[in-house]
Amino acid sequence: MSSNADAVTQLVSVIAPCRNEHAYIDIFCDQALAQQLPPGWQLEVLVADGGSDDGTRELLEARAKREGRLILVDNPARIASAGLNACLAHARGAVIVRMDIHTTFAPDYVLQCLSALERSSADNVGGPWVAQGVDAMGQAIAAAFQCPWVVGGARSRDLTYEGEVDTVYLGCWPRASFERFGHFDESLVRNQDDEHNLRIRLAGGRVWQSADIRSIYRPRGSLRALFAQQRQYGYWRPFVMKKHGQPGSLRQLVPMVFVAACMASGVATPWFAAPFVSLSLAYGLYLTVASCKAAKNAQNLMRLPAVIVAYHFGYGIGTWQGCWDLVLGRRAGQAQTRLTR
Repeated sequence: MSSNADAVTQLVSVIAPCRNEHAYIDIFCDQALAQQLPPGWQLEVLVADGGSDDGTRELLEARAKREGRLILVDNPARIASAGLNACLAHARGAVIVRMDIHTTFAPDYVLQCLSALERSSADNVGGPWVAQGVDAMGQAIAAAFQCPWVVGGARSRDLTYEGEVDTVYLGCWPRASFERFGHFDESLVRNQDDEHNLRIRLAGGRVWQSADIRSIYRPRGSLRALFAQQRQYGYWRPFVMKKHGQPGSLRQLVPMVFVAACMASGVATPWFAAPFVSLSLAYGLYLTVASCKAAKNAQNLMRLPAVIVAYHFGYGIGTWQGCWDLVLGRRAGQAQTRLTR
């Protein structure tokens, strides 16, 4: 990455990794290039392509020729952390803003990031993580995503919160943050953003959330895709804990503890059924209450128990798989390293 002395002080660099995003890349570029800025500021958008073979790269190449503010960057490693670092190596801005191909951004997203950065003097700022599904299942997944009863009260899902947090969605950093705390960890396929925020906080830095920074994330649209995503997130959590000796927050350990309790009580059932029966009844009651709390409509309510189970068991099982591979010194399998987005 360029040194601080090389940074253009009134330039903001938007960075985004992508791979096989033919259906979304033009929409993303339209949003990113149309962002509002404070007077005197300029914008560049860097997209790291991870070897797309669906026409995404050709679209980006053609658009970059027409639009000088759009810069195509190669990401041969094909994972998000490497793509972000590749963008950082070419970015010239004094401020770095991460954006996501599958997220819809308010026209003043970058403007509000810069404003929050100035008033908070934080090392990373971002907005709440707001999900909005497309079809009935996607809407149920989004409803669970936003519910404190499902995600353990994470402030990143609180649309009104302003203040310090343990992590934020995406992020906006002064260039000095990367020089002080380092780049994204390319050994992590998932959770590289949480790990970077944890690294900032452990080194005495501050992460700040502002409700004025508005975006809408499109979550997975099926139970199978949701389970696979959460299993990946869970799988990479032990690698973060090994690096820092602690999780980003205690709530991240709850799914693995729950899965362990289910397995232990299930094994003991032939001899002593009470723990399994009690745990099943308690979780059934929890699913009922959490589904009612999260539901926006009757369609949500019918689907939410299965959605919540996919969230919890996917993450918990993935965490134990990651622990097991760490203990055995095994490399992650394809299911934990292959990303669709």
